Amino acid sequence: MEAGNRSGGQTRMPSMNGRSGSNGQLPQLFNSVPSLDEAVSYIAETTSYITQCFSDSPGIAFGSARAAPDEQEMVTFASEQTEANDHVSSNGNYSAFSRLLSTVTAAPPVHEGIFRSPSGGSSQNAGASAEPQNEGASAEPSPTVQNGISLFQGIIERARKTVRGSADDIGWLIRASEMPPVEDGTERYMEILDHIRHGVHKLPDSVVYLLVPGLFSNHGSQYFVSTKTSFSKMGLACHIAKIHSEASVEKNANVIKDYIEEIYWGSNKRVLLLGHSKGGVDSAAALSMYWPELKDKVAGLALAQSPYGGSPIASDILREGQLGDYVNVRKMMEYLFCKVVKGELQALEDLTYERRKEFLRKYPLPMELPVVSFHTEASISPAVLSTLSHVAHAELPTPLLTGELTKVPVVIPLGAAMAACAQLLQIRYGEKSDGLVTCRDAEVPGSVVVRPKQKLDHAWMVYSLLKDDPSTASPSQVCEALLTLLVEVGQKKRHELTKKDE
Repeated sequence: MEAGNRSGGQTRMPSMNGRSGSNGQLPQLFNSVPSLDEAVSYIAETTSYITQCFSDSPGIAFGSARAAPDEQEMVTFASEQTEANDHVSSNGNYSAFSRLLSTVTAAPPVHEGIFRSPSGGSSQNAGASAEPQNEGASAEPSPTVQNGISLFQGIIERARKTVRGSADDIGWLIRASEMPPVEDGTERYMEILDHIRHGVHKLPDSVVYLLVPGLFSNHGSQYFVSTKTSFSKMGLACHIAKIHSEASVEKNANVIKDYIEEIYWGSNKRVLLLGHSKGGVDSAAALSMYWPELKDKVAGLALAQSPYGGSPIASDILREGQLGDYVNVRKMMEYLFCKVVKGELQALEDLTYERRKEFLRKYPLPMELPVVSFHTEASISPAVLSTLSHVAHAELPTPLLTGELTKVPVVIPLGAAMAACAQLLQIRYGEKSDGLVTCRDAEVPGSVVVRPKQKLDHAWMVYSLLKDDPSTASPSQVCEALLTLLVEVGQKKRHELTKKDE
């Protein structure tokens, strides 16, 4: 699919109307996780029992204007709404949740005025049976009963919001009808990558390459190091932006703007940016917010595994009104970011769907900017358990006490962690991801999209493995292929704009 024609003054304006998946149906969560269905059924039965306990209070008869004498228990039947909810799912899994909601969110109806006494007898005369012995008895529930019902309604609403999660938001940019279409550049990318692996390098030295790292890059000294080393060996000017990755998007956008201007005035060369993860979001924000000052200094932007549309992980953690509020999840994350990581919680908030929608509505990407977006799918095979990522070096004193320090590689099983997260997103939402970013949220509207078949997790792009596989491309080769494709996209776009002006 070819990208639509775009003029210099146009911008990519996203739609704010998200829907629950491409077909508009509810996610089949309970089909994938039977244990959740059992838990919901148990909660439904427990809530129904407790509601009956409240209904058995003296002088209270829910669904009736008057109380029954002799503490008669009212028999309720399933309403038509509950029966309809039972058929939401063909296998009945989702019906348990519907019954739970209808139990606590609506008063039980009276069917044909039938009441049953504790002894088992029934009365057909609802009017006579409902006549209270005490004319002054109130038909309104007591404050205690009202508070109890409200409490259960609040719990169920939080449970529903927690279970629903980000199902309505994932892929909202792709579903926006007015957004420009993407162009598939996977085939051309694979050709370029094959040439690079055979020693053919086409990156020009007429530009400066700026690599922008993502979240937590300040705590991993090897972030993008292998890529910069490879570029330097080819005689290319390459820099890694020294940003505070745990700062907000707008703060980092300002820092990146200063980087671009400093590089341009120092070298008189335009800048080609490659941002990974949040680094791609920060880079796109810099170009969106300061495009009038940067349009003559930037040659293009590549976003690798970036949550341009938002992240379900960040949204599910920080969304208000969930069950996590009872254990102060937000406070725990704030402590982690501010005290442990020495960052800002807003760095994570800026990656939620709500914040991304607000930001893109205010600062859309300029249409004349060449953009390449890249996303992958993490492997969930058992083999990832044996992979270790080299994230940093530790300096330790030598045993001979010579005063020299020995560098020891610090390795972490990031592949296993990414595989677990990818499996969670697959089970909960049915979405493919690299472990942190879903494929649909990483596609920038109007960009050339690369969708490789190779299984690569979120950390693979920037941290080298302890044992590299010579049969597959290295992270530096992938970055080189993406930037080479970006150069071609920029040349094609400039040709189209020149032709249009003529």
